[in-house]
Amino acid sequence: MVQKGPRSSPWRILRWTPVALLLLAAIGLAAMLVVGGMTRVLAWYWLQTLLPMLGLVVLLVVVVVLIVRRRFTKFIVITGLAALVSLVPAISLFVPVAYPASIHSTGPAATVRLPADVPLQVIWGGDRVEVNYHVVVPDQRWAYDLVVAPYFVASPELTDYGCYGVPVVAPAAGVVVKAHDGEPDMTPGVLSNNTAAPEGNVVAIRLETGTYLIIAHLKAGSVLVQVGDTVAEGQPIGQCGNSGHTSEPHIHIHHQRQDPTVYPLNFAEGLPLYFRDHDGPPMPEGGVRVEDGQPIATGATVQHIGK
Repeated sequence: MVQKGPRSSPWRILRWTPVALLLLAAIGLAAMLVVGGMTRVLAWYWLQTLLPMLGLVVLLVVVVVLIVRRRFTKFIVITGLAALVSLVPAISLFVPVAYPASIHSTGPAATVRLPADVPLQVIWGGDRVEVNYHVVVPDQRWAYDLVVAPYFVASPELTDYGCYGVPVVAPAAGVVVKAHDGEPDMTPGVLSNNTAAPEGNVVAIRLETGTYLIIAHLKAGSVLVQVGDTVAEGQPIGQCGNSGHTSEPHIHIHHQRQDPTVYPLNFAEGLPLYFRDHDGPPMPEGGVRVEDGQPIATGATVQHIGK
């Protein structure tokens, strides 16, 4: 009988390749998150997808090896644990986790007027997951969803919602870089799942800071401005509608660094957005709780009171 000798030295090194790859990927993504900018945006998505996918492949290999060899070794245990740890970031696909950008160190911030003159209920807004579901997306880190009473009526009729048709104004002076119209208003009361044109009818304004305000979900046929127009603060730009990926008429607004005509939705750096000349805090918070199956808005109600 020929006795098997010890594993060769190269094999002892090569078998740790999966662990090394997982470690290098994790370190690389962590470094990208620290760098910031669009590098951080890419790292955020890769952290949630590529690293867990790599970990899943390694974990499947570990399971196969266990089935074949039918015994645990130090190598198998360490590799399996590394693979399991690499799956953790995928939790953010199911549990809301705020995009890692600090409101105190991210800039420039924009301070603008509210996008309508009527009382606005802040459904989503603020810096925390609890009050703003947008915080998980880089470009909408400090976005707002604003409605007008009545809302949450679960009606299929657009005119049953107070926000529908409300004049929307430019929150600040600037140049229109995007003005899209022609998307239909979706049936309210249910999520439209319109992934083909999620912004719906939208206006984007380049501010004097070189950053951009995006105002989305405008009423079909209501957009009053064109690309290249210079708009003044308070100038009408359209009406509130229910176009795009939405469940009921509301005004969506957010502030981002990159040009929205170059960078697609969800792939830009969100910037802090504050409001002035109104009867509430600079960054009014939103929030929704559910009682007996019915959503109840718990956020602030604000109204423009400036000139």
